[in-house]
Amino acid sequence: MSLLEKRIHFEEVKKIYDSATLTFRGVEGFDVYNISIPFSRDGKRYLFGRVERREEWARSWVRLFEESGQDEWTLVPDSMIYTLEDPYISLIGDELVMGGTHVQYEAGRVNTYFGYFHRGTDLSNLYYFTTGPNKMKDIRLVELTDGKIGVFSRPRGEKTRGKYGSESMIGFTVIDNLDQLTADVIEHAPYIDGIFGEGEWGGVNQAYLLDSGKIGIIGHICYRDTDAQGEEVKVYLNMSFIFDPETREATDVHLIGSRPCYPPGPAKMPALIDCVFTSGIVMRPDGKADLYSGVGDCQAGRITIDYPFEGHGQIV
Repeated sequence: MSLLEKRIHFEEVKKIYDSATLTFRGVEGFDVYNISIPFSRDGKRYLFGRVERREEWARSWVRLFEESGQDEWTLVPDSMIYTLEDPYISLIGDELVMGGTHVQYEAGRVNTYFGYFHRGTDLSNLYYFTTGPNKMKDIRLVELTDGKIGVFSRPRGEKTRGKYGSESMIGFTVIDNLDQLTADVIEHAPYIDGIFGEGEWGGVNQAYLLDSGKIGIIGHICYRDTDAQGEEVKVYLNMSFIFDPETREATDVHLIGSRPCYPPGPAKMPALIDCVFTSGIVMRPDGKADLYSGVGDCQAGRITIDYPFEGHGQIV
Protein backbone atom coordinates (compact mmCIF):
# COMPACT_ATOMS: atom_id res chain seq x y z
CA MET A 1 0.00 0.00 0.00
CA SER A 2 1.39 3.41 -0.96
CA LEU A 3 1.74 6.18 1.60
CA LEU A 4 -1.04 8.08 -0.17
CA GLU A 5 -3.36 5.09 0.23
CA LYS A 6 -2.36 4.76 3.89
CA ARG A 7 -3.12 8.44 4.36
CA ILE A 8 -6.58 8.09 2.78
CA HIS A 9 -7.36 5.17 5.09
CA PHE A 10 -6.08 7.09 8.11
CA GLU A 11 -8.37 10.04 7.36
CA GLU A 12 -11.34 7.64 7.28
CA VAL A 13 -10.68 5.99 10.67
CA LYS A 14 -8.72 8.60 12.68
CA LYS A 15 -9.73 9.44 16.25
CA ILE A 16 -8.84 12.97 17.34
CA TYR A 17 -10.21 13.87 20.76
CA ASP A 18 -9.07 17.51 20.93
CA SER A 19 -7.13 19.99 18.82
CA ALA A 20 -5.68 23.45 19.36
CA THR A 21 -3.36 26.01 17.83
CA LEU A 22 -0.76 27.20 20.32
CA THR A 23 -0.51 30.89 21.20
CA PHE A 24 2.89 32.49 21.81
CA ARG A 25 3.38 35.72 23.76
CA GLY A 26 6.35 38.06 23.74
CA VAL A 27 7.34 37.58 20.08
CA GLU A 28 4.84 39.82 18.30
CA GLY A 29 5.50 40.04 14.56
CA PHE A 30 7.10 36.60 14.46
CA ASP A 31 5.78 33.09 13.91
CA VAL A 32 6.71 30.26 16.30
CA TYR A 33 6.70 26.76 14.85
CA ASN A 34 8.53 23.40 14.73
CA ILE A 35 8.75 23.37 18.50
CA SER A 36 10.33 20.93 20.92
CA ILE A 37 8.03 18.85 23.07
CA PRO A 38 6.98 20.57 26.30
CA PHE A 39 9.10 19.53 29.28
CA SER A 40 9.22 20.21 33.02
CA ARG A 41 12.11 21.84 34.85
CA ASP A 42 12.14 23.23 38.40
CA GLY A 43 8.39 22.88 38.72
CA LYS A 44 7.56 24.77 35.52
CA ARG A 45 6.73 23.71 31.97
CA TYR A 46 8.78 24.93 29.02
CA LEU A 47 9.36 24.37 25.33
CA PHE A 48 11.83 25.65 22.75
CA GLY A 49 10.38 27.15 19.56
CA ARG A 50 11.64 28.25 16.18
CA VAL A 51 11.01 31.99 15.85
CA GLU A 52 10.89 33.50 12.36
CA ARG A 53 9.10 36.19 10.37
CA ARG A 54 6.44 34.88 7.99
CA GLU A 55 8.07 36.41 4.89
CA GLU A 56 11.56 35.10 5.70
CA TRP A 57 13.08 31.64 5.44
CA ALA A 58 16.21 30.11 6.99
CA ARG A 59 16.57 33.18 9.22
CA SER A 60 15.44 31.69 12.49
CA TRP A 61 16.20 31.85 16.17
CA VAL A 62 15.39 29.27 18.83
CA ARG A 63 13.93 30.75 22.03
CA LEU A 64 12.68 29.35 25.32
CA PHE A 65 8.99 29.71 26.26
CA GLU A 66 7.23 29.04 29.58
CA GLU A 67 3.66 27.75 29.83
CA SER A 68 1.38 30.64 30.80
CA GLY A 69 -2.06 29.17 30.14
CA GLN A 70 -3.92 26.42 28.31
CA ASP A 71 -2.08 26.05 24.98
CA GLU A 72 -0.39 29.40 25.69
CA TRP A 73 3.35 29.96 26.00
CA THR A 74 5.26 33.13 26.86
CA LEU A 75 8.84 34.03 25.98
CA VAL A 76 11.21 33.70 28.92
CA PRO A 77 12.76 37.18 29.26
CA ASP A 78 16.51 37.42 28.74
CA SER A 79 16.75 33.72 27.87
CA MET A 80 19.48 32.58 25.50
CA ILE A 81 19.05 33.13 21.76
CA TYR A 82 20.25 30.26 19.57
CA THR A 83 20.89 30.73 15.84
CA LEU A 84 19.12 27.47 15.03
CA GLU A 85 16.01 25.97 13.47
CA ASP A 86 13.62 23.22 14.59
CA PRO A 87 14.69 22.58 18.21
CA TYR A 88 14.29 19.28 20.03
CA ILE A 89 15.21 18.07 23.50
CA SER A 90 16.31 14.87 25.22
CA LEU A 91 16.78 14.15 28.90
CA ILE A 92 20.06 12.29 29.43
CA GLY A 93 20.78 11.60 33.09
CA ASP A 94 20.26 14.88 34.90
CA GLU A 95 21.16 16.91 31.81
CA LEU A 96 18.91 18.42 29.18
CA VAL A 97 20.24 18.17 25.62
CA MET A 98 18.84 20.67 23.12
CA GLY A 99 19.60 20.23 19.44
CA GLY A 100 18.68 22.19 16.35
CA THR A 101 19.72 22.91 12.77
CA HIS A 102 22.32 25.60 12.12
CA VAL A 103 22.19 27.00 8.57
CA GLN A 104 25.32 28.40 6.95
CA TYR A 105 25.24 30.97 4.15
CA GLU A 106 27.66 31.75 1.36
CA ALA A 107 27.21 34.72 -1.00
CA GLY A 108 23.74 35.31 0.39
CA ARG A 109 22.47 31.78 -0.24
CA VAL A 110 22.12 28.71 1.94
CA ASN A 111 25.29 26.71 1.48
CA THR A 112 24.89 23.89 3.98
CA TYR A 113 23.55 23.05 7.45
CA PHE A 114 24.51 21.03 10.50
CA GLY A 115 22.90 19.76 13.68
CA TYR A 116 24.24 21.64 16.71
CA PHE A 117 23.91 20.25 20.24
CA HIS A 118 23.81 22.04 23.60
CA ARG A 119 23.72 20.47 27.07
CA GLY A 120 23.45 21.38 30.74
CA THR A 121 21.44 21.20 33.94
CA ASP A 122 20.60 24.92 34.02
CA LEU A 123 18.16 26.10 31.33
CA SER A 124 19.77 29.53 31.41
CA ASN A 125 23.22 28.10 30.80
CA LEU A 126 23.17 25.35 28.17
CA TYR A 127 26.46 25.08 26.35
CA TYR A 128 27.37 23.87 22.86
CA PHE A 129 29.25 20.56 22.81
CA THR A 130 29.14 18.90 19.37
CA THR A 131 28.10 19.11 15.72
CA GLY A 132 26.43 16.48 13.54
CA PRO A 133 27.30 15.49 9.97
CA ASN A 134 27.12 17.89 7.05
CA LYS A 135 23.55 18.32 5.73
CA MET A 136 21.93 15.96 8.23
CA LYS A 137 18.82 16.95 10.17
CA ASP A 138 16.66 14.96 12.60
CA ILE A 139 19.37 13.46 14.82
CA ARG A 140 17.73 12.26 18.02
CA LEU A 141 18.90 10.78 21.33
CA VAL A 142 17.29 8.50 23.92
CA GLU A 143 18.64 7.19 27.21
CA LEU A 144 18.49 3.37 27.32
CA THR A 145 17.83 0.92 30.17
CA ASP A 146 21.55 0.37 30.86
CA GLY A 147 22.32 4.09 30.92
CA LYS A 148 23.83 4.13 27.46
CA ILE A 149 22.46 6.46 24.77
CA GLY A 150 20.66 5.46 21.60
CA VAL A 151 21.39 7.73 18.62
CA PHE A 152 19.10 7.98 15.59
CA SER A 153 20.46 9.48 12.36
CA ARG A 154 18.69 10.67 9.21
CA PRO A 155 20.78 10.66 6.00
CA ARG A 156 18.93 12.09 3.01
CA GLY A 157 19.82 12.86 -0.60
CA GLU A 158 20.31 11.53 -4.10
CA LYS A 159 22.90 9.00 -2.95
CA THR A 160 20.39 7.53 -0.51
CA ARG A 161 17.62 7.54 -3.11
CA GLY A 162 19.83 5.81 -5.66
CA LYS A 163 20.78 3.03 -3.27
CA TYR A 164 17.58 2.52 -1.26
CA GLY A 165 14.77 4.05 -3.35
CA SER A 166 13.59 6.28 -0.51
CA GLU A 167 14.87 9.84 -0.16
CA SER A 168 16.02 9.22 3.40
CA MET A 169 16.87 6.44 5.81
CA ILE A 170 17.00 6.22 9.59
CA GLY A 171 20.13 4.91 11.28
CA PHE A 172 20.68 3.76 14.85
CA THR A 173 23.75 3.29 17.00
CA VAL A 174 24.60 3.26 20.72
CA ILE A 175 27.18 5.34 22.61
CA ASP A 176 28.31 5.15 26.23
CA ASN A 177 28.01 8.86 27.01
CA LEU A 178 27.46 12.28 25.44
CA ASP A 179 31.20 12.82 24.99
CA GLN A 180 31.09 10.09 22.30
CA LEU A 181 28.48 11.93 20.21
CA THR A 182 30.45 12.96 17.13
CA ALA A 183 29.67 13.56 13.47
CA ASP A 184 31.55 10.39 12.51
CA VAL A 185 29.60 8.20 14.94
CA ILE A 186 26.29 9.63 13.69
CA GLU A 187 27.29 9.34 10.03
CA HIS A 188 28.11 5.64 10.37
CA ALA A 189 25.03 4.55 12.33
CA PRO A 190 23.75 1.35 10.62
CA TYR A 191 20.44 1.82 8.80
CA ILE A 192 17.04 0.47 9.81
CA ASP A 193 15.13 -1.22 6.98
CA GLY A 194 11.44 -1.23 6.18
CA ILE A 195 10.27 2.26 7.16
CA PHE A 196 10.15 4.31 3.95
CA GLY A 197 8.91 3.37 0.48
CA GLU A 198 10.03 4.65 -2.90
CA GLY A 199 10.16 8.44 -3.07
CA GLU A 200 9.28 8.81 0.63
CA TRP A 201 11.34 10.45 3.34
CA GLY A 202 11.09 11.21 7.03
CA GLY A 203 12.82 10.80 10.35
CA VAL A 204 12.66 10.44 14.12
CA ASN A 205 11.41 13.47 16.03
CA GLN A 206 11.25 12.10 19.56
CA ALA A 207 12.27 8.71 20.97
CA TYR A 208 10.85 7.18 24.18
CA LEU A 209 12.27 4.28 26.17
CA LEU A 210 9.49 1.78 26.98
CA ASP A 211 9.41 -0.53 29.99
CA SER A 212 9.59 -3.46 27.56
CA GLY A 213 13.10 -2.36 26.59
CA LYS A 214 11.90 -1.29 23.16
CA ILE A 215 11.89 2.29 21.90
CA GLY A 216 8.72 4.09 20.89
CA ILE A 217 9.30 6.49 18.02
CA ILE A 218 7.28 9.58 17.16
CA GLY A 219 8.37 10.86 13.77
CA HIS A 220 7.39 12.26 10.41
CA ILE A 221 6.90 10.57 7.05
CA CYS A 222 6.52 12.47 3.79
CA TYR A 223 5.76 12.29 0.09
CA ARG A 224 5.12 14.68 -2.79
CA ASP A 225 1.67 15.40 -4.20
CA THR A 226 0.06 18.09 -6.38
CA ASP A 227 -2.66 20.61 -5.61
CA ALA A 228 -5.72 21.45 -7.73
CA GLN A 229 -3.57 23.69 -9.93
CA GLY A 230 -1.02 20.97 -10.54
CA GLU A 231 1.61 22.60 -8.32
CA GLU A 232 3.80 20.41 -6.12
CA VAL A 233 2.83 20.02 -2.46
CA LYS A 234 5.10 18.49 0.17
CA VAL A 235 2.96 16.28 2.40
CA TYR A 236 4.31 15.86 5.94
CA LEU A 237 2.48 13.41 8.23
CA ASN A 238 2.84 12.46 11.91
CA MET A 239 3.77 8.80 12.35
CA SER A 240 4.98 6.36 14.98
CA PHE A 241 6.71 2.99 15.12
CA ILE A 242 8.35 0.60 17.54
CA PHE A 243 12.08 -0.08 17.38
CA ASP A 244 13.76 -3.04 19.06
CA PRO A 245 17.41 -2.10 19.75
CA GLU A 246 18.35 -5.77 20.18
CA THR A 247 16.95 -7.11 16.88
CA ARG A 248 17.12 -3.73 15.09
CA GLU A 249 13.61 -4.33 13.74
CA ALA A 250 11.06 -1.55 13.16
CA THR A 251 7.43 -2.63 13.58
CA ASP A 252 3.95 -1.12 13.86
CA VAL A 253 4.72 1.79 11.54
CA HIS A 254 1.49 3.80 11.33
CA LEU A 255 0.11 7.31 10.87
CA ILE A 256 -1.05 9.22 13.95
CA GLY A 257 -1.75 12.71 12.56
CA SER A 258 -2.16 14.83 9.43
CA ARG A 259 -2.82 18.47 8.59
CA PRO A 260 -6.64 18.16 8.72
CA CYS A 261 -6.38 16.87 12.31
CA TYR A 262 -5.25 20.33 13.46
CA PRO A 263 -7.29 23.56 13.38
CA PRO A 264 -7.37 25.42 10.04
CA GLY A 265 -4.63 27.99 9.54
CA PRO A 266 -2.14 29.53 7.12
CA ALA A 267 1.00 28.12 5.56
CA LYS A 268 4.32 29.82 5.01
CA MET A 269 4.05 29.02 1.29
CA PRO A 270 1.56 27.12 -0.91
CA ALA A 271 3.77 24.01 -1.09
CA LEU A 272 3.38 23.60 2.70
CA ILE A 273 -0.41 23.65 3.04
CA ASP A 274 -0.39 19.91 3.88
CA CYS A 275 2.58 19.97 6.25
CA VAL A 276 2.75 18.97 9.93
CA PHE A 277 6.30 18.63 11.21
CA THR A 278 6.15 16.40 14.27
CA SER A 279 7.50 17.41 17.68
CA GLY A 280 6.46 14.47 19.89
CA ILE A 281 3.95 13.39 22.50
CA VAL A 282 3.28 14.21 26.13
CA MET A 283 1.23 11.73 28.14
CA ARG A 284 -2.02 12.84 29.79
CA PRO A 285 -3.56 11.70 33.10
CA ASP A 286 -6.38 9.99 31.17
CA GLY A 287 -3.93 7.69 29.36
CA LYS A 288 -4.22 9.47 26.03
CA ALA A 289 -1.39 11.49 24.49
CA ASP A 290 -1.06 15.10 23.40
CA LEU A 291 0.77 15.17 20.06
CA TYR A 292 2.58 18.43 19.28
CA SER A 293 3.60 19.50 15.81
CA GLY A 294 4.66 22.41 13.67
CA VAL A 295 1.88 23.33 11.24
CA GLY A 296 2.43 24.82 7.79
CA ASP A 297 5.87 26.11 8.80
CA CYS A 298 4.25 29.07 10.57
CA GLN A 299 2.26 27.73 13.55
CA ALA A 300 2.40 25.05 16.22
CA GLY A 301 -0.50 22.81 17.15
CA ARG A 302 -1.64 20.10 19.55
CA ILE A 303 -3.99 17.17 19.04
CA THR A 304 -5.08 14.52 21.53
CA ILE A 305 -4.78 10.93 20.31
CA ASP A 306 -4.80 7.39 21.64
CA TYR A 307 -1.52 6.13 23.10
CA PRO A 308 0.47 5.26 19.95
CA PHE A 309 2.61 2.50 21.53
CA GLU A 310 -0.28 0.40 22.86
CA GLY A 311 0.72 -3.25 23.33
CA HIS A 312 4.45 -2.52 23.33
CA GLY A 313 4.96 -1.16 26.85
CA GLN A 314 4.64 2.10 28.74
CA ILE A 315 6.98 5.09 28.56
CA VAL A 316 9.61 4.94 31.30
